[in-house]
Amino acid sequence: MLNQLNKDIWMDEHVPAVLKIGNNQYSIGLAYRGNVIRKKKKKSYHIVFQKPYSVNGAHEIHLNAEYNDISLSRNKLSLDFFDQIGVIAPHSKHVLLYINGFCKGIYLELESFDQHLLQKRNLPEGSIIYATNYYANFSLLSPKRKLKTDLLEGYTLKYGEEDNLASLEELIIMTNTLKNDEFEEKIEKVLNVEQYLTWLAGVVCTQNFDGFIHNYALYLNSETNTFEITPWDYDGTWGRDLHGKLLEYDFVPITGYNTLTGRLLHFGHFKKKYMDILSSILDNEFTVETQADIVSDLFEWLKPYIHLDPFLNRTSEALDEEKDVICHFIQKRNSFLKEQLIKLQNEQVYG
Repeated sequence: MLNQLNKDIWMDEHVPAVLKIGNNQYSIGLAYRGNVIRKKKKKSYHIVFQKPYSVNGAHEIHLNAEYNDISLSRNKLSLDFFDQIGVIAPHSKHVLLYINGFCKGIYLELESFDQHLLQKRNLPEGSIIYATNYYANFSLLSPKRKLKTDLLEGYTLKYGEEDNLASLEELIIMTNTLKNDEFEEKIEKVLNVEQYLTWLAGVVCTQNFDGFIHNYALYLNSETNTFEITPWDYDGTWGRDLHGKLLEYDFVPITGYNTLTGRLLHFGHFKKKYMDILSSILDNEFTVETQADIVSDLFEWLKPYIHLDPFLNRTSEALDEEKDVICHFIQKRNSFLKEQLIKLQNEQVYG
C-alpha cells in the first residue's frame, strides 16, 4: 500500500486499504494529501470509505500530519475558535495512527466539508466550492496582477451542479464591476454579509495570512440562495506561519485583504457591522482567559502520546512552552486589534 503511494507522492489516485478503528474494520481508498507536506517524512492522508460507504455520517476524512506545527494543535484550535464565534467549521480530533502495525504518530482527523457535513449539522442542501489556490481572491486579476483567463480560476466544485458555479461568477463580477450604489443594493442577495464579516474577524484574529485568498470553502445555502464561507487548513496561525516560524502579532492588518473584503468595508454600515463583530470577539472569545484553558486541556491530552510519534523530537515540556507562545500572541494580537479598532472608529466618525 505505502509502496504504491511512494512510487509517485504527487498521485491523487486512491489505493485500496483496510482501516481498523477499535474492533471495527472498513474498506477504504487511501491517498496522500496536501502540497508541501508530501515532501516531508510525516505525510498527510485522505481517506474515502468504500465499504461501508459512510462511517459516523462521513464518506471521507482527512488525517493531517501537522508536521510543521510544534503544538500539533493550531489547526484544531482555529477551527474550534470559528465554531465558537458562529462560523461553520469542520470538526476535528487527534488520533494515534498505526500502519501495518507500526506507529506513525499523532494525526489530526478532520471532517471533510461536504454534503455529509451539511446533513450532520442539519443545514440546508447546497453547493460547496473549494478555494484550491491563491487565485481564489474574488478578483478579475491574478495574484500577479494579470487579468485572469477564467473567473473561476482557483476554485473547484466539491459538491453540487456545475451550473451553480455561475452564482460564484456572478458574485465575482458584481464585486469587480458594479458601481457603489448597485453593489450595496445587490450584494446581500448573493452573500450572507454578516456571516462573511464574522469569518473575516476570525481570520484576522487567528492571523492566517493565506486565509483571505485560499484556505476556505464557499457554501451556497439553498434556502437563502446566498453564499456562506468556512475556514480550512489553519496550521499557520496563533503566532506562527505555515512553516512553523514565529510571526509578529501585527503581521496581518485588521481589514485583512482580498477584493471582496475591500469592497464591503468601503461602506460605512458594513464597516460598522464588522467592527461590532470584531469588538465582541475581542472581548469574549479571543482572550487569554477564554483560550488558555482550552489550550491547556488539549495539550494535557496530547502529552502522554508525544513520545510515541517517531517523527517528533520533542517532549511534553515543549507543549508547555508553546502554550506560552500562543497565549503571548493572543494577548499582543488582542491589544493590537483593539488599538486598530479605535483608528477605524475615528475614520468612521471623521472620515
